[in-house]
Amino acid sequence: MKVTFLGTGTSQGVPVIACDCEVCKSTDVKDNRLRSSILIESDEKTIIVDTGPDFRQQMLREDVQKLDAVVFTHAHKDHIAGLDDIRAFNFKQKSAIDIYATEAVQEALKREFYYIFSEYKYPGIPQIVLKTIQHQDFSVGDITLKPIQVMHFKLPVLGFRINDFTYITDAKTISEGEIEKIKGSKILIINALQREKHISHFTLEEAITFAQKINADKTYFTHISHKLGKHEDVMKELEDGIELAYDGLILEI
Repeated sequence: MKVTFLGTGTSQGVPVIACDCEVCKSTDVKDNRLRSSILIESDEKTIIVDTGPDFRQQMLREDVQKLDAVVFTHAHKDHIAGLDDIRAFNFKQKSAIDIYATEAVQEALKREFYYIFSEYKYPGIPQIVLKTIQHQDFSVGDITLKPIQVMHFKLPVLGFRINDFTYITDAKTISEGEIEKIKGSKILIINALQREKHISHFTLEEAITFAQKINADKTYFTHISHKLGKHEDVMKELEDGIELAYDGLILEI
């Protein structure tokens, strides 16, 4: 099974013309961080975790030709805004796409993309089938996902474990019960927003401490703000077994 990082950044981490920081001016492609998302490909299925505002660009960059399902972590715009662009896969595959989300996230999707759910369907709108994530394992073909609930300040957010791989974004606190679901992972992905304290995200120091607690063979940091600094510089500060992820990085799990 293969995992590709479609994006490793945040809405605070996307290079903009008006920004004069070293990351936004960097010529290193590893500093070009689109909004956080991963692509998971197995022998049978291709699924995406989150469709941020950069979804279309990410699909084109990675030349993704098939999409079976989307799995959502939570309903913030930097994780759902690109949902409309799945219509290209509807057209290509001539079928609806399964959308896995909690009931709370489904309600947000119905507000943000009301036209998808209207009684009278406009031609060409995205075709989706909602499937509810409960607090139990679920499968998309041959891919089985274990939901892991973390807290993004006061908002519940889902991470997912697949075999010995765990992906978590937008965490600030994680209960001991949920940490038990993560332990034993060989590959851990966790958010590390910036160095300064933040109300709803792990800082770099907090992410390192959490990585040391889990003690996976490899830990990669994602959901990175430009405030964290350049990829090359941050990598020099990290101990063996911990790295910054970057857009386009591919892992075998």
